[in-house]
Amino acid sequence: MITTLTLACMICAEPVDIGQRRELFVDTALIDSMSNVALQLHEPVPREVALVLDAPWEGNSCGYFTVFQDGDVYRMYYRGGSQTLKDEPPTHEYTTCYAESADGAHWAKPELGLVEFEGSKANNILWMGEASHNFVPFKDTNPACTPEARYKAVALEAGGLSPFQSADGIHWTRLREAPILTQGAFDSQNLVFWDTVRGEYRAYWRDFRDGRRDIKTSVSNDFLTWSDPAWLTYPGAPDEQLYTNQVIPYFRAPHILLGFPTRYIDRGWSDSMRALPELEHRLKRSETSAREGTALTDGLFMSSRDGITFHRWDRAFIRPGLRTAGNWVYGDNYQAWGIIETRSAIEDAPGELSIFATEGYWTGSSCRLRRFTLRTDGFVSVSAPLSGGELVTKPLVFSGDKLALNFSTSAAGSIRIEIQHADGTPIPGFTLADAPEIFGDALDQVVSWKDNRTLADLQGTPVRLRFELKDADLYAFHFE
Repeated sequence: MITTLTLACMICAEPVDIGQRRELFVDTALIDSMSNVALQLHEPVPREVALVLDAPWEGNSCGYFTVFQDGDVYRMYYRGGSQTLKDEPPTHEYTTCYAESADGAHWAKPELGLVEFEGSKANNILWMGEASHNFVPFKDTNPACTPEARYKAVALEAGGLSPFQSADGIHWTRLREAPILTQGAFDSQNLVFWDTVRGEYRAYWRDFRDGRRDIKTSVSNDFLTWSDPAWLTYPGAPDEQLYTNQVIPYFRAPHILLGFPTRYIDRGWSDSMRALPELEHRLKRSETSAREGTALTDGLFMSSRDGITFHRWDRAFIRPGLRTAGNWVYGDNYQAWGIIETRSAIEDAPGELSIFATEGYWTGSSCRLRRFTLRTDGFVSVSAPLSGGELVTKPLVFSGDKLALNFSTSAAGSIRIEIQHADGTPIPGFTLADAPEIFGDALDQVVSWKDNRTLADLQGTPVRLRFELKDADLYAFHFE
């Protein structure tokens, strides 16, 4: 029942101008009410091992992977390293390594001929030394970026983040000697990117907050001078330690920032800890440092619309999983920075998203990077049972004359959509009774109402969308 007070609040709500941008249900920012539906986090599907890091200049502690598509080429950057047990000397200093792919699934390590390792330059090393602990590149899409600095990177050196530049993503030089950021621990995968929506560079890095691992951020107009750092906030999320952050604008909806942080937790010794895979090696690791034997890591998911306040899911995005090795130690399940589009393994299915995560960290002489896949836009859905449920949005202002959905139903499921005035009253011609049932599975399906009514007359006018769902998942929508 709509009371006078409820109606007044609905009318006074400030409409959100979404234009034609794609909106994902990764948070409740556009949701006014839900009934018998829930936001469901979807777990990516493990696929093949993309890289085995077994070269002499790589090793069992390779990490901090960065992946992005650059034209027809997929690029990957990562740390080469090998960690040893107590009283064993390190095998080699850190290296920054490079791999390429034509499809995002099958990767090769090209011989770059740039850096000498044990008397030979026949390797895929592009940098070596202190900066290689966490050398993290990105392609700068700032329109004002100069050609010689089209690719940029940051890396920890002498207590701060040093800036690097490259014209081709392979040959790198320091942009300047002085660090660009100094307030932080930086002993993790620290990253920078150009935010096309907000027109600024954004940096995210690791620091310690009251003795616990957490994430800071800062912004810049020129990549060299940065604002005072601010801690990220996670309203409603538990107080957990975050090792990496992996924050990135989602390329299909760049106003939304997605994060894939690594959760770090030391659970101590117990019967459950001893029952995990590879106990013998876990005990050896603990001789070097107690936490090396009892700390665990897995992958989380979060999102933000302002770059500081993040909705972080309690449920793991990537769990260690049901395996006998390479998944349940500190250093496993670190998600790479980057989301790429790849072909589906199913011949007639549309493309999907690929992400990557580490496994087999510091348990032998090498480690691995595994590819995971996810439906396009498929991080979170509004999910309803067959008995049905509904969601009503806040008042929205859009442009365009069509509405398209990314959705999935069962053979018996359906979705219907009603368009309402801002006060919640149905608009004639766009009521639920005028809306045919939609069923199937599609990434961008245009919906219709009786008599093929156009939405052109409603653009610029505050409206609400009422979604009725039965055994269905709704991932995203946009006007076009």
